[in-house]
Amino acid sequence: MAWLREIVVDCRHAPSQARFWAQVLDGYAVRAYDEEEIERLAGLGLTPETDPSVALDGPGPTFFFTEVPEPKAGKNRLHVDVVSADRRAEVARLVERGASVRQEYDGHTVLADPEDNEFCVTDPRDTWE
Repeated sequence: MAWLREIVVDCRHAPSQARFWAQVLDGYAVRAYDEEEIERLAGLGLTPETDPSVALDGPGPTFFFTEVPEPKAGKNRLHVDVVSADRRAEVARLVERGASVRQEYDGHTVLADPEDNEFCVTDPRDTWE
């Protein structure tokens, strides 16, 4: 049986996407760049702000935001659901940080991150009606 280790998200700008999602996911933070990694990037002509693959570490699987040349081409086939005790306040907080509301439903709100990837903020209940 397999287990979930990482979630990879294709994007246009990995550092900004990682920073946005660090604000969405409780306990997650952009992986710190140590001196060795900064030197490795510099050898490639890159900096942390131009790094094409940025990790977001937290209590669950690691998220990797990886830059790809092609644009998003439609609705996500997979999306993230996050739970909040105060969904409306959390939606407002995320909109202030760059998300946009797509649709409101009873019990959850569909949003899009700054690169148009859909995700949901849900009420904390065990089952959907």
